[in-house]
Amino acid sequence: MIHQLAAVDKRAKISKNVIVEPFTTIAGDVEIGEGTWIGPNVTIMDGARIGKNCRIFPGTVISAIPQDLKFDGEDTQVIIGDETTIRECVTVNRGTKALGFTKIGKNCLIMATSHIAHDCVIGDHVIIVNGCGIAGHVEIGDYTVMGGLSAVHQFGKIGKHVMISGGTLVRKDIPPYVKVAREPMSYAGINSVGLRRRGFTNEKIFEIQKIYRTIFQMKMNVSQAVTYIEKEMLPTAERDEILQFIQNSPRGIVKGYGTGKESN
Repeated sequence: MIHQLAAVDKRAKISKNVIVEPFTTIAGDVEIGEGTWIGPNVTIMDGARIGKNCRIFPGTVISAIPQDLKFDGEDTQVIIGDETTIRECVTVNRGTKALGFTKIGKNCLIMATSHIAHDCVIGDHVIIVNGCGIAGHVEIGDYTVMGGLSAVHQFGKIGKHVMISGGTLVRKDIPPYVKVAREPMSYAGINSVGLRRRGFTNEKIFEIQKIYRTIFQMKMNVSQAVTYIEKEMLPTAERDEILQFIQNSPRGIVKGYGTGKESN
């Protein structure tokens, strides 16, 4: 299943039913799971750990060393989960000693020409549309959709079920379940369409809406809103997840639309 014009190091661990197309190069410290397809002209460098039934398209470079001047040759990895598709000319850099790996979860779609830098952790079922730039140490939660030509500042955090409009510059953290858009980036409501598609009930969606109306539409700063929510709203998994995200955000979260200032 390995084309004779592919250059595959004999030390690489290639599982059953893996297809490697011509002119692809695979280094020795690489593991590839069953059923994965590696297209032509792909470069997979030391430290790559690729799951089952993935699809990697031409021009992709996986596990190149970080574009970080502090990197000193340490032994690090890129980990890619099962059923993930990586389209043309994507670059995924391996980690530094800060974390030790860059990770992409299961069932993700990383579209053409996007870049994922060192020490990023991307959850499951994430879609990153064409031409996105994700700087180092970024965290992206499950089921997030990142619109084309968006960029995320280093150390940024994005919660679960977030929808990011195309061309957005993500300078602040984005809490779970919301949509963001405009320039500068601001809150644009909750991701109700995505939540319904994933089985959230109307009651649960209304609860999330109520939380974010308190944060972004009442005449309180974020700290005051968090205190109000803790006192006035019953604990639920979603409420606690939102509050914990905000409380653990040293950068501060996205601003509310029309507030004219960043939320903090």
